[in-house]
Amino acid sequence: MTGGDSGVKSRPLPQPDDDLVGAFWDHCAKGELCFQRCSACGTWRHLPRHRCASCGSKEWSWQRSSGRGTIFSWTVTHQPLLRNFPEAVPYASIVVELEEGVRMVSGLRGIAPSELVLDLPVEVVFEDAGEGAKLPFFGPRAP
Repeated sequence: MTGGDSGVKSRPLPQPDDDLVGAFWDHCAKGELCFQRCSACGTWRHLPRHRCASCGSKEWSWQRSSGRGTIFSWTVTHQPLLRNFPEAVPYASIVVELEEGVRMVSGLRGIAPSELVLDLPVEVVFEDAGEGAKLPFFGPRAP
């Protein structure tokens, strides 16, 4: 992904700082949105961590998300902030509440920021970012 003649470089790739975050991005690279789920109480969690915030258990597994959720919140950026992010302005950064109960910050695809409304049904779409990486974004869910 490049920004043409504007001097914008390709989007930076995820640089996980530990194995748990790396595992999240490994699933994304396969086109799978996966989150940790506690084996003791069944609570889903994101961001990845070693213990369940609900019961304290260290037992968990990665499980695939439905990839469906609703818009919980958003902000619209009207001026470019970083040269290495090729989004044309304005663009929306969104918080999605997924069916599993976790919330995730992501980018918007397939709809103009001016069309956003609370609880808009969305689903994950993966975009190839190069070097085998795929990034999760969200767009309107088909009826």
